[in-house]
Amino acid sequence: MRRLRLAPRPDWRARMARLDFRYAEIDGEPYWDETACWQFTAEEIDRLDDATAELERLCRLAAAHAVREGCYALLGIPQSVWPLVVRSWEAGEPSIYGRMDLCWNGDGAPKLLEYNADTPTALYEAAVVQWEWLKSVRPAADQFNSLHEALIAAWPTMNLPGRVHFACMAESAEDRGTVEYLRDTAVQTGLAAPFVALGDIGWDGRRFVDAGGTPIVACFKLYPWEFMLRDAFGAHLPAAPTRWIEPPWRLLLSGKGLLALLWQMFPGHPNLLPAFREAGRTGGREIAKPLFGREGANIRVPGQPETPGPYGGGGYVYQAWADLPQADGRYAVLGSWIVAGRTAGLGIREDATPVTRDTSRFVPHFFLPPETAR
Repeated sequence: MRRLRLAPRPDWRARMARLDFRYAEIDGEPYWDETACWQFTAEEIDRLDDATAELERLCRLAAAHAVREGCYALLGIPQSVWPLVVRSWEAGEPSIYGRMDLCWNGDGAPKLLEYNADTPTALYEAAVVQWEWLKSVRPAADQFNSLHEALIAAWPTMNLPGRVHFACMAESAEDRGTVEYLRDTAVQTGLAAPFVALGDIGWDGRRFVDAGGTPIVACFKLYPWEFMLRDAFGAHLPAAPTRWIEPPWRLLLSGKGLLALLWQMFPGHPNLLPAFREAGRTGGREIAKPLFGREGANIRVPGQPETPGPYGGGGYVYQAWADLPQADGRYAVLGSWIVAGRTAGLGIREDATPVTRDTSRFVPHFFLPPETAR
């Protein structure tokens, strides 16, 4: 596993435009970054794949334990919301996708930093954009990336009606791009997949409807459950007949409380870092993460001020510090994808600091098949 410096393709912006990758640059700064890439061996990819599958297994066991034992306080889930979460889990409502952020430099075991189990982004660039880069720049190599095929295979297994709405905050280019890509994969499987802006969803007294009054029977929403539940229409969620994707039980995994629950259940597991709801128990340097937070906001790093943001009011989880792989002044987080409960690919984001923020960049990766590596 090593970082390679590259010269960007002279026509990379035109290529991004052809892919309709509208947030390749954000506010004039690059988000898609092909001045570098990460190279892996086939054996390293196998280890990442195995670690991700094992962590998914542990997370499903943790979800079942949380429901059985009523661990809402540890997970930071309000008791009033708990029946909705439990009902969703017991109904076996399927999940379409998630992203585990891992810390690994190629040595030892990959460690779970957190599980983006509700509203992960960086999907289109992981599934499509870096694959186009691979075919152009490293055509003899391979990539840990079966995301597109996995998503198309997954939609027919979800037991959905023929029409599924897709929703997000329409003003966010990244969110809209992620939702449009997921819509495309759903359409390819025969689903009708109209887009609806979150602000246009209404309540007709019995059910949620789109701007035209059409009932929303099923909906993929790129909007966090903790936001939905405190919004004005949140009171209608328990009674509404809408099937939501991701389902409510993903609250069990999407908060940082999961990290403490996993360590409580599987202390010493090689793919986990010590984590607790109380400070000072990890036995060394530790990082404080808000129970429900995003994009590096309100993170407390040893020796540094807390990163700005609106989160943290609901409490923190304290996780043992782990050094991210660093090269050329950049810190890398490995985003390992799950689709329908199975491993599906890798996306790498880099930042100039150990906290991966909303200003991070996405860099591609490749690995050499064993016969090529020789």
